[in-house]
Amino acid sequence: MTALSPHPDRLLPADPGTREVARGLYAAVADAPIYSPHGHVDAGMLLEDEPFDDPAALLITPDHYVVRLLHAVGVPLERLGLRHVENSEGAGAPGSGREIWRALCEHWDVFLGTPVRYWFESEFAGVFGLTEAPSAVTADALYDQLVDTLSRPEFRPRALFDRFNIAVLATTDDPADDLSAHLALRDDPTFTGRVVPTFRADRYMHPLEPTWRGRLDALSAAANIDCGNHAGLLDALRSRRAYFKAAGGTATDTGTIDAGSEPLADADAERIHREALAGTITQADADAYRRTMLYRLAEMSAEDGLVMQLHAGVIRNHHRPTFDAFGPDTGHDLPAAGGYTVPLTPILRDFGVNPTFRIVLFTVDETLFSREIAPLAGFYPSVFAGAPWWFLDSPAGIARYRAAVTDSAGFAKTSGFIDDTRAYCSIPARHDMSRRLDAGYLASLVTTHQLSEDDALTLAHRLVADIPVSTFRL
Repeated sequence: MTALSPHPDRLLPADPGTREVARGLYAAVADAPIYSPHGHVDAGMLLEDEPFDDPAALLITPDHYVVRLLHAVGVPLERLGLRHVENSEGAGAPGSGREIWRALCEHWDVFLGTPVRYWFESEFAGVFGLTEAPSAVTADALYDQLVDTLSRPEFRPRALFDRFNIAVLATTDDPADDLSAHLALRDDPTFTGRVVPTFRADRYMHPLEPTWRGRLDALSAAANIDCGNHAGLLDALRSRRAYFKAAGGTATDTGTIDAGSEPLADADAERIHREALAGTITQADADAYRRTMLYRLAEMSAEDGLVMQLHAGVIRNHHRPTFDAFGPDTGHDLPAAGGYTVPLTPILRDFGVNPTFRIVLFTVDETLFSREIAPLAGFYPSVFAGAPWWFLDSPAGIARYRAAVTDSAGFAKTSGFIDDTRAYCSIPARHDMSRRLDAGYLASLVTTHQLSEDDALTLAHRLVADIPVSTFRL
């Protein structure tokens, strides 16, 4: 059996002199509080604070990083706990927690060299105290050990929140959400953490989507404003943004296929809205509507100060049969080539130097880091370079990001690390990975005499605290 024992110098530079500097920088921030300004953990989990009864439901099923790669080597999604949407053909019962765990253990070698393997090894050893690596042989014994561990009070959600030293945890929420869990946590004297909502209005931007009209109805009810016309929709979104802000929200999030942001005249937007409700809208008009909505959301951020996060360049639900069977967020959203400098011209022309407006740009097309995002952040006060995201939040991806962005934008115009996860127990492992890599990058600047050790130490602290707090107005 293989022992599970992550190396203390993992991810630090191989050169002995640089590694020694990196050790000191990492040690200075290793235990610093975690600021997580973008993620997908459910606030209700912390409110209810119920024990986790199934290791697979906690560690595997909600993590599309894990699910997609297991599916890629032939493991059916049903076996991984994904449930068929209502009335889908061929629906079968999802695998049990033990069966899902066995699937991971049987395919443990699939993750060699990936960030998933790194996160899991750090998590299994550091959070749960496992000493043997997953395998087909150890699967059942490890599962039983995890079930026993999770039954203890110190492994309930709030206890882990404190143990992970999370200072702020942001969730991602629909504008029509009543935020009842957030409000209850805020007012609960027994919970000392800070959990803030993030306003995500993507699904109101796409009038060709079958769910668009139903979402307008839900938003109308939540805001008590009729969304039967475009002006009403914008008023409802403004109202809900104010509600989110009053509940502690500091940011919004938007994901689009491209960053086009040309605003429509009011009359054109109203015409398209009417045609969408009537079911006669064209694809070209739907695209124009999405782009004017992106502009209007930026306009709202320039008014209310909620930090705008933009994740452009992702093809959602690439495999339609999987989407039809299992719904969204099931592992087949894929990168597209992207751009920001030209598509964002209307937004940056009108709001780019507005001191209230702030936009954090993310990409899965890493050619944009040096070509567009860093130069934009290096001029516009409102623009910040978002951390490597999704397919790029790996050790190699983070290293390439630092090298690509620092020349043009420095450190202060970056976002701080973004864990972007639904997998609650992976949060400390993901942030630890970033801290180790940043320590190594700063150490390389010290040993090549581009930074003093004092400046590097100051930057190491700023990257895990001041920069995310300031960027996201936390």
